[in-house]
Amino acid sequence: MTRVVYVNGRYLPYAHASVHAEDRGFQFADAVYEVCEVMAGRLVDETRHIERLGRSLKELRIPQPMAAASLARVMRETIRRNRVADGIVYLQVSRGAGPRDFLFPAAAVSPTVVCLARSVSPSKLEAAAETGIAIKTMPDTRWARCDIKTVMLLPAALAKEAARADDAKEAWFVDRDGYVTEGASSNAWIIDREGRLVTRQVTPAILRGVTRTTLMDLLKRHAIEFVERPFTVEEAKAAREAFITSATNLVMPVVRIDGQPIGNGAPGLMTQRLRSDFHDAAEIAKP
Repeated sequence: MTRVVYVNGRYLPYAHASVHAEDRGFQFADAVYEVCEVMAGRLVDETRHIERLGRSLKELRIPQPMAAASLARVMRETIRRNRVADGIVYLQVSRGAGPRDFLFPAAAVSPTVVCLARSVSPSKLEAAAETGIAIKTMPDTRWARCDIKTVMLLPAALAKEAARADDAKEAWFVDRDGYVTEGASSNAWIIDREGRLVTRQVTPAILRGVTRTTLMDLLKRHAIEFVERPFTVEEAKAAREAFITSATNLVMPVVRIDGQPIGNGAPGLMTQRLRSDFHDAAEIAKP
């Protein structure tokens, strides 16, 4: 579990880590975050995560709380203090605390920065990848700027709860036209009947996943064809293979959608290969 949490310049015991009651992240979801994989004590795709954090802050007009190099030191120290070898580091920045008002604070306030790290068992993730996961599709009820990685995750939490009730691991959101947008906490992929990898193109309707982008680097390196376009739920159910990508799951096979088996109902060979080769294309930072 998490032992130490960084909060606004201090490394605090987990039980004593807190933010102000009027922090705008708490009251308005006026905050952004990143989750970065930690492998053998090293950050994976750190540069892309920090760049995306900066973009999210800019889109919401939240001041950059510190230089990228300082954020890197905070993440590494949080990992070290929590003795995380394999797991994740979570970094969140809110606009800060001030009297509750829908309008942004008139006076300059300091952003709130929180960082925590926790271990994740690689063997458990590999066991899940060996069997694959199930997906439940859900209407996409989120706001129109899903390209900003905010902490406004209530629709995602509700979708994941609905998925769990149906013995599924993840939910895929579906737009009004019947096309899959993305997962509740992942990007959605299929391999169509012609063997092409398909994922939705980047628009404000989806998040540009870092793992998604790194996987595309891998596909280009191996000259594997992929297409960025929408696909329907029906197309996904008829696909050869399906999978999700995220920092916490990497490339995770999908074997059922709404109870219907995908392909032969087992993780596909291409998906397994991409999962095995993923870190060949990722940026692995120094400890």
